[in-house]
Amino acid sequence: MEAGTIIHNAIPWKPKRQTRRSVSAHLLNFRCFVRASSNSQGGYRGPKPRRDWVADFVSNNDDTVRSLPIYVGGVSLLAVLLNRTAANIAPVADASSSQSRADLLTLGLAVTNILTGLIWLTIKPKSISAVDPQGVECRIIYSHLHDFVVSELLWVWESLSAVTCCRSLVIVYDSICLLQIGVAAESHNKGEALAVDAAKLMQGSLYQAVMKSGAQNYLANLSLYPGRSELPFFPSNTQAVILQPLGAKGIAIIGGHTIRGFTSSDQAWITFIGDKLDSTLGKYAINRPLAVQDRV
Repeated sequence: MEAGTIIHNAIPWKPKRQTRRSVSAHLLNFRCFVRASSNSQGGYRGPKPRRDWVADFVSNNDDTVRSLPIYVGGVSLLAVLLNRTAANIAPVADASSSQSRADLLTLGLAVTNILTGLIWLTIKPKSISAVDPQGVECRIIYSHLHDFVVSELLWVWESLSAVTCCRSLVIVYDSICLLQIGVAAESHNKGEALAVDAAKLMQGSLYQAVMKSGAQNYLANLSLYPGRSELPFFPSNTQAVILQPLGAKGIAIIGGHTIRGFTSSDQAWITFIGDKLDSTLGKYAINRPLAVQDRV
């Protein structure tokens, strides 16, 4: 009973309430402390990116670094000859002499350095830069398409041309060229774009291979592929091409102005765009009037 009485009659805890005046004073002191501490530190003292001086020197003095093994090998070769001359050693190498064996090893290393420098000077990486497509600007849209489909096609073109190295785009679906936009090859009529022959394109090996595999085909360096002759509607200096299947009925052909200009992220994104475009085109029936194309 006494224990229960003691617990029951414990001293109650009454927290001290802070008035608005005291809270505002604490905030004012905290602000002053933050301002003073920031001024005392003298600005940001966090981790800073480390600069690679060796990489910067190599990139800024490429020719000098490439010829450096030649200088090292030449100096080593000259040092060996001067050493043998100063030491009164016979110019003919003697296999029983340790000095001759060391000199032969040094001569081999010096010649190796000289040959390495010559190879470095001969082989240089080819700089990859964007080119200006040689052709004419065109915007050919199939005349009997739903407005939503037209807006979807134009959205695809604007997105690809703004984010990637795409400069030409052709979309063929259900044996009809729905869109040809960007830079195209010039036809025999001056100032006019060479139209896409959908039937001839579908008979080519590039189209057949893509439709058979159902996967994207990336021609990173178009000049190395003989199938480039199947794309005469693209500018002659098109550097890279992506062939993206649109389900089982169509294909999107994307031409770029840079060798290996489409990154892996671009390729994955184009795959998703192809799936979205296939879903959109599959929902709307495509009429087949006599007039096949409408030049806008």
